[in-house]
Amino acid sequence: MSEYKNIESALIHGGIYGDTHTGAVNVPIYQTSTYEQIQLGKHTGWEYTRTGNPTRAALEALIAELEKGKAGFAFASGMAAITAVLSLFKSGDKIIISSNVYGGTFRVLDKVFKNFGISYSIEDTTDLQGLDAKITSDVKAILIETPANPLLTITDLAGVSEIAKKHGILSIIDNTFMTPYLQRPIELGADIVIHSATKYLGGHSDLVAGLVVVNDDTLAQKIAFIQNSTGGVLAPFDSFLLIRGIKTLGVRLDRHVENAEKAAEYLKNHKAVKYVYYPGLPNAQGYDINCRQAKNGGAMISFVLHENYDIAEFFKSLKLIALAESLGGVESLVCHPASMTHASIPYETRQKVGITDGLIRLSIGIENIDDLLGDLEQAILESEIR
Repeated sequence: MSEYKNIESALIHGGIYGDTHTGAVNVPIYQTSTYEQIQLGKHTGWEYTRTGNPTRAALEALIAELEKGKAGFAFASGMAAITAVLSLFKSGDKIIISSNVYGGTFRVLDKVFKNFGISYSIEDTTDLQGLDAKITSDVKAILIETPANPLLTITDLAGVSEIAKKHGILSIIDNTFMTPYLQRPIELGADIVIHSATKYLGGHSDLVAGLVVVNDDTLAQKIAFIQNSTGGVLAPFDSFLLIRGIKTLGVRLDRHVENAEKAAEYLKNHKAVKYVYYPGLPNAQGYDINCRQAKNGGAMISFVLHENYDIAEFFKSLKLIALAESLGGVESLVCHPASMTHASIPYETRQKVGITDGLIRLSIGIENIDDLLGDLEQAILESEIR
């Protein structure tokens, strides 16, 4: 490990740095499916790329170091990462999930793992006392996002981890929205951290990847076995791209957040805006908790326009900000959670947790903030029903 104390340096020099064979400062792309063995029963440490690949191994060591965990694992998508973690459980087990989580997480539990006898319940994880009371003998894990997608709800990570330890169950945190640059759940007691690395970690909307970090050697052995057995691994080239993306995570997120804070203030004070959801606003739900456990409020904003504004026209009128799935890239993106990212959640459930048809989710990029605010302003004006 190089001599550094701060995460800004770890982003660049952490994990397995460079190449000892040539002195290259970047880990090479080991674009190979297999490795020649020295003799029968003896190899160099590498056998088959599904089992292990040097480029992927460098990425896995990097994310483990950044999240302060024991081991990291790279998968072909965020959903592949979540699927691997959920594969730790067996028939009869129950998973508690937050009242607003990514629609894909809900879908894989509701449509896939339910077929194997693994159940779930949706709970308000911001209410620690109520959460504690919901843990029955069949509950084996609590899976949360904080800030949660798409309402940016804040859950006390240390509090949830303490409850999980009290009951002898796992605490699983999806840290996609914050990344280890802004929030490190394992330091607050979490057992497993998940990332859709497609988002901020990659940062350029040019790869799809998932990462898992665990804080226990036994869990590491189990996830490694699942990763090799099920085979949803990240390819060497995408591993290389992700390492490259992580190197600029700090400078990118600083700009993302700077822009997001200004955009949130603009939306909060706009006459057309009914609600703004942003953890960095002092009046936001969980603001004090987020200040304790995260560096800042991140760069995701959700908001609702008043009834006399047509959101379809709003989306149509945007010129700089793209209407698209995903988030966390250098470009600003906007989406309609009810019909896009969270469409797999039943209508009644969406309404109950607050994912209404009028909700707009905004991923703030690193463009000039005046251009972003100008685009929002003209689109809002165009969407007013006269």
